[in-house]
Amino acid sequence: MLSGITLETLLLVFVAGLITDLATGLGALPFFFKDDFSDAWLVGLWGVATGIMATASIVGLIPEGLLTGTWLEVSAGLLIGVGLVEVAGRLLDSHEVEPGEFKEADLRKLILILGVLTVHSFPEGVAIGVSFAELGLEGGIPILGFAVPAVAITMTVAISIHNIPEGIAISIPFKAMGMSNWRMLGATIFSSLPQPIGAVIAFYFVREARLFLPVGYGFAAGAMLYLVATEFVDEAREQAETLDDWRKPFTYGGFAGLLIMALIYLTIGDPAFLQLL
Repeated sequence: MLSGITLETLLLVFVAGLITDLATGLGALPFFFKDDFSDAWLVGLWGVATGIMATASIVGLIPEGLLTGTWLEVSAGLLIGVGLVEVAGRLLDSHEVEPGEFKEADLRKLILILGVLTVHSFPEGVAIGVSFAELGLEGGIPILGFAVPAVAITMTVAISIHNIPEGIAISIPFKAMGMSNWRMLGATIFSSLPQPIGAVIAFYFVREARLFLPVGYGFAAGAMLYLVATEFVDEAREQAETLDDWRKPFTYGGFAGLLIMALIYLTIGDPAFLQLL
């Protein structure tokens, strides 16, 4: 069992999750200055999000899991992560809301919509918490007196960047229903509130039961990869109503996301990533 769980370590993990949560609000800020964006830009942003999350999972979380466990343990985590997102997706499908319904939405309907949207955020919070599992141990990067694992930094940055286009996507229907800019900003941040909560829960769990650490890494990777495969691509396709070929801006965005993550990994010297080179 790993020791060293203190109020300070829990607070640090919570702050990391809170940073990614607040980053979602950045997606609403462009609507303070501009009412509309081209479909090509929106599709490209979803491509960036896909590239970031897929890279973070494949060359970040999975290798970290293999450094602490076996393929069987990591694979079990992957399957659990996929299963969680599939269940969440079925819940979302049972509460489908068309954009046009936002104009007649009352407070009760709005609360329901936001509640459904938050289901997406919990697996990302888990990814953050798992990435901090080696917090305070040898080899970490010194930050505020803590030895922070390199994977924790890359995951926090990756999910923060990913949350910006997600915030834009959430803001579009809210803007369409005439919501004020400040309320729209609050709604986007609220939709990612499970991230700091999930981060603390996952961190505490893997710190107290090291046996589950490789399973935890696999779980986080599986959940995010399944989100990319089942949600991000569909979101990009739905944004491409006026485009002859949505795949081109989506692919360009995906490569941009991959390059962003590669530069982050190289800059901080992430050991799992460098081992792949």
